[in-house]
Amino acid sequence: MPGRASKKSSGSTISSSRGVLSKDALLPEPDLKQAETLLMQMLALPGRSGQERPVLEFIVRKLRAAGLPKSAILWDPVHQRSPLGGQVGNLVVRLPGTVRGARRLLMAHVDTVPLCVGARPVRRGDFIVPADSTRGLGADNRAGATVILSAALEVVGRGLEHPPLVFLWTVQEEVGLLGARFAKLSLLGKPKLAFNFDGGPSHKITIGATGSQRMRIRIVGQAAHAGVSPQEGVSAIAAAGLAIAWLQQEGWHGLVEKPDGRGTANIGIIHGGEATNVVTPEVEVQAEARSHDLVFRRKIVQTIREAFERSAAQVQNIRGQQARIHWEEQSDYEAFRLAEDQPCVLAAEAAIRSVGATPERSLSNGGLDANWMTHRGIPTVTLGCGQVNPHTCQEYLVLPEFWQACRVALRLATGTESLCPILPS
Repeated sequence: MPGRASKKSSGSTISSSRGVLSKDALLPEPDLKQAETLLMQMLALPGRSGQERPVLEFIVRKLRAAGLPKSAILWDPVHQRSPLGGQVGNLVVRLPGTVRGARRLLMAHVDTVPLCVGARPVRRGDFIVPADSTRGLGADNRAGATVILSAALEVVGRGLEHPPLVFLWTVQEEVGLLGARFAKLSLLGKPKLAFNFDGGPSHKITIGATGSQRMRIRIVGQAAHAGVSPQEGVSAIAAAGLAIAWLQQEGWHGLVEKPDGRGTANIGIIHGGEATNVVTPEVEVQAEARSHDLVFRRKIVQTIREAFERSAAQVQNIRGQQARIHWEEQSDYEAFRLAEDQPCVLAAEAAIRSVGATPERSLSNGGLDANWMTHRGIPTVTLGCGQVNPHTCQEYLVLPEFWQACRVALRLATGTESLCPILPS
């Protein structure tokens, strides 16, 4: 394993079990110009959740042109299991190791939110921004997808030595982490170290993330003519409004901070009503609750349910008929937190230090593919690629951070992070 090599006093060579090699041979640097070109091409490709085929076909073409054999390319048909459906599933590339070592997984999702479809990236100094101020950039997460594509192209195209590797480009992350949730893990070859590239600065490593619960609440009342006999109606809108107002007033909507826990809750979607002269008989509300604490997240969910049940009972017509609710809920993903000494965490920190930066551990209040990978038995740390303000028209990418992420990814792919000298920051 390259990690057992020792640096010679001259500083120009490194001895290993494979003989004496130049330091450059063991410590490869990526072609950053090529990586930037790939990034600009990837950002311009359409590929919202469920429609990622153009992006994945682009990746395959680049890998095949670099010499990757067709047999190394696998397709995981997660779209056949996903409730969203979709054009295509995850893309998996497996490479047998040229040196001994534990298998490593490098992964990133390729889908973007709808706001980014039609993005035209332009470079302005050290930043990549959208040319159209009404569009998002899509650096979340085309930057991460490009970072691991860059590493794969360097390994394949230059014939770099490496431990057993698997690259995974997932789909449908932005709509509930569905690509990771339904991934066929047998295709991955049981990786022991897993690295997910997603948002934030390149020195940040995310070792934990929140869990999320989704709710769908259907409130059923009684229709009536709003001008002639409103007293005969039971307004589903009134019941929903009472519940939402109570949740807001009592601190159970938005940022939720209570003596026994902390989390967030949001009423995100309301549908109902067709005319102003009809007492609305039905409303559908969609909501979510998040917390790093599973018990407290369930408490938020239960509090929301009780608020709607109580409010439904309060809205009655002159006959004593009241609104009622139909409740559905599902877990989007569970919270996780990696151990301080998890091998993937230590390797990620070593790789970041090796390029002259200081690693910073963090926790995320958003969901990551790492939630499901870790939950399913593959502890996964997430590294940043320089994305800022994702899911907005103000999104941009910091190029030096992206370049640094490319360097980190290549060190991790080749297993050379522990051979690199610690450079001054």
